Amino acid sequence: MSTKKLQVAIDGPASAGKSTVAKLIAKQFGYVYCDTGAMYRSITLKVIQEGIKLDDEPKIVSILDNTTIGFEPGQPQQLVFLDHQDVTNQIRSEQVTNSVSTVAALPGVRKNLVDQQRKIASHGGVIMDGRDIGTTVLPNANLKIFLVASVSERAERRFKDNAEKGIHTPLKELAAEIETRDYKDSHRKVSPLIKASDAIEINTTQMSIQDVVTEISKLMKNKLNNG
Repeated sequence: MSTKKLQVAIDGPASAGKSTVAKLIAKQFGYVYCDTGAMYRSITLKVIQEGIKLDDEPKIVSILDNTTIGFEPGQPQQLVFLDHQDVTNQIRSEQVTNSVSTVAALPGVRKNLVDQQRKIASHGGVIMDGRDIGTTVLPNANLKIFLVASVSERAERRFKDNAEKGIHTPLKELAAEIETRDYKDSHRKVSPLIKASDAIEINTTQMSIQDVVTEISKLMKNKLNNG
C-alpha cells in the first residue's frame, strides 16, 4: 500500500452517522480525526455562556481570536476542549444542539473555523466530517463521502444516544428538530449542506456502523493502492 496520506471528507445531515464512522476509520488508518461539528458546537457553547445573541456576528467574531479549541484522545470518545476546559459533554446539550445551526451560518464564524480546519488537513492523513467539507473546506480532498439516512432512522439514533446520556426527548420532537436542522443547514447562504459533485453517496438507513466503516475503508484502500 502507498505511503501517501489521504484527505477524506465525510459530509451529510445531522445524525447520519458521520462522526461515529469518521472516528473509527481514523483509528483504523492512524489518521487525525477533525470533528468540525464539535468546533462549531464549542463556539456556540461559549456564545451561550457569555450571553451573546446567537445572530450577533460582530460580537461573536470578536471573541474568536481569544478562543482555543482542541482535541485529545479519550475513552470511549475523543475529548473536546474549549479554552483548555473539557466540554465534551456540554457541547452535546439540547440547547447547544438547537442553537448551533444559527451560529454556524454566520460567515465570519465559518471563515475563522474553515481556516483552522484547512491547517489541520494540510499534511493529509486526516478524516474530517461536517456539512460542507467536500464542497468548501477541502474541495480537493482525495475522497469525498456523503452519508444519508431517513429522518425516522436518524431520530431513532439520536433518541438512543440521548437516552445513554440521561436525556429523554420524545422521538417525535427529535424528528421535528432534525427536519428543522436539515432545512437550516441546506438553505443557509454560506456553505450550505449539499453533496459535492464528485462525492460518493452512502445511504446508511439499513446499514450498521461497521458496514459503513467497511465500505469507506475499501474506498480508501482503493485510492491508496491506485494512487
